[in-house]
Amino acid sequence: MCGIQLLVRQSACAADASTEKRWADLTLANSRRGPDAHNELTITLRFFTLRIGAHVLHLRGAHPQPQPLVSAQTGDILCWNGEVFSGLPVGNSNDGLMLFHELQRVKKLHPKDFILRVFSRIEGPYAFVYVDRESETVWFARDVLGRRSLLIKRQQGLWLASVTQAGEAWAEVAAQRIFQLDLAAAPQADEVGELPLLLVEHEWRYADSAGESPLVLPFGRVTDTHGAGTSSPGAPSAGLPELDAAWLPFVDGLQAALSAALLQRTDSVPHHGASGTPRIGILFSGGIDCITLAALLAQQLPVSEPIELFNVAFENPRQLKHAATTLSQPKYNVPDRKTGIQGWIELRRLYPDREWRFVEVDVPYAQVLMHREHIRGLLCPADTVMDMSIGMAIWFASRGIGRIKHDAQNGEGAEYTGQARVLILGMGADEQLGGYSRHRVAWDRRHQWADLGAEIRLDVERISCRNLGRDDRMVSDHAREARYPFLAAEVVAFLANVPLNRKMDMRYPRGIGEKILLRLLAQRIGLVNACMLPKRAIQFGARTAKMETSQSKGQDTL
Repeated sequence: MCGIQLLVRQSACAADASTEKRWADLTLANSRRGPDAHNELTITLRFFTLRIGAHVLHLRGAHPQPQPLVSAQTGDILCWNGEVFSGLPVGNSNDGLMLFHELQRVKKLHPKDFILRVFSRIEGPYAFVYVDRESETVWFARDVLGRRSLLIKRQQGLWLASVTQAGEAWAEVAAQRIFQLDLAAAPQADEVGELPLLLVEHEWRYADSAGESPLVLPFGRVTDTHGAGTSSPGAPSAGLPELDAAWLPFVDGLQAALSAALLQRTDSVPHHGASGTPRIGILFSGGIDCITLAALLAQQLPVSEPIELFNVAFENPRQLKHAATTLSQPKYNVPDRKTGIQGWIELRRLYPDREWRFVEVDVPYAQVLMHREHIRGLLCPADTVMDMSIGMAIWFASRGIGRIKHDAQNGEGAEYTGQARVLILGMGADEQLGGYSRHRVAWDRRHQWADLGAEIRLDVERISCRNLGRDDRMVSDHAREARYPFLAAEVVAFLANVPLNRKMDMRYPRGIGEKILLRLLAQRIGLVNACMLPKRAIQFGARTAKMETSQSKGQDTL
């Protein structure tokens, strides 16, 4: 992983003090993402000056690979913030370097569209910038699901950065496109405001509408059909359906797809520190998404490897003021702490030989005030009350500073700071498996599968333009990398083809009908308590929502 920054400006327009200050601020912000290596360079293409910087977090290969990567033969430049999980043989090598070699190889055969040809078969989260010296072209993009942050600003030049600061006119680079900035076709001008007009967009499409374009999405449209042969669940109090022959292929398929995604996302992570240092952590509320991933991960990693479970809880002054008038409770005894401990106990029962490091990340309100402006800068361009509530929970949880719990009955444990550089997150499960309340609302309107299917398809198709860039900026600010098994292309492709009523069934009550396929998988693994837990949003489970007032709305601007 790395932090990327790029400035393209007219060479005739000398950089002023404000430009230098902005570049220095970007360097500082992006260096937090990649503390292991940093370099920058400046080149000239025609009458444009390109300033390029990269900051590396070592997660692939034997040693950190400095960036930007520069070809000795062509002078081409690559900044790579991503992971190649399939589509290119990497092994234990550095994937960025292997990708660069492949781009150079294909360029000799297909000089005009080599970028499109190579990235059409790469699976993994990424953002990249590639400078083609010969054609005087700059290519840049995020992956089709938007799992890595890349921001753009068109002001005093064209700027790209993995992370920036609040208060400026930045926007997320649109995912599901690869952008081509053709500097060779640019007329000389006094103003660089013309640069955005030179952007060519190459759009990813579904296979049935791609035509001759090589950019074919690695998954199909979400089916809006429901399978035959499913009976009504009967009484509202009914539990999960029996795992019979009708359900088994879908549960088997989901387990196989998630297990493969977890293996791809953890197997190549290098060891840092002494023997027994955790490589992998999980943001852990005890909910159905994260605990199922934790259980499957336990089946993948060597039993000698500890797994860190980061459970965050906030001191919420408004909630505590209300609690003081009703009943006495510890300030961090929030809903996610309760389910987190229950889930930790369940995992220890299922995998007693594994060391599960349950880290209680308790956040006093004073720390919220101390770090709130910094977090707001990371949110940019996201800027709503809900963004802050969710972003704050992810930022503190992934920071991983807390106390390690040794016994469910005892009080405070020893102080602890998380050591894993890779964090597993459960994002993507709700959109694909009907986990949001709006999915139940869509069903309740007319009890029509078509209504529910339309809502699910809409959610899945807009995953790339929602919040993953924001979440990436929160996690990577601590020099850690977020990985999303539910958003592996293979998992998305599998779930897209599963009939609606095998993924969710709103005829069942809350806590059963949503994500029913995942619940059946969890039950089969042995997670008998977690498989019945209802969905709870992180801002309410960790109590980051409505800290000062109950009047603010989630979509209000900060």
